[in-house]
Amino acid sequence: MRKNNWACFLLILAGIVIGGFIGSLFPNTWLNYGQSFGLSAPLILDLGIMSVTFGMSIKITIASILGIAAAIVIYRFI
Repeated sequence: MRKNNWACFLLILAGIVIGGFIGSLFPNTWLNYGQSFGLSAPLILDLGIMSVTFGMSIKITIASILGIAAAIVIYRFI
């Protein structure tokens, strides 16, 4: 039986979100320890009549990594 890749992607995404939420519930614990990376300042493209702003920042925490691991384990059992 072939498993659905979209289900895996959605479970991993849910694991990241739930892990990030759990990490924010306990801000001063080891669960919220992590690293942020991305653009420190947004990139602004001004075209005269239109201005477009690009920016992205990602924070990886221990809780989000645990959420990803839990999502993969759940995916293997479905």
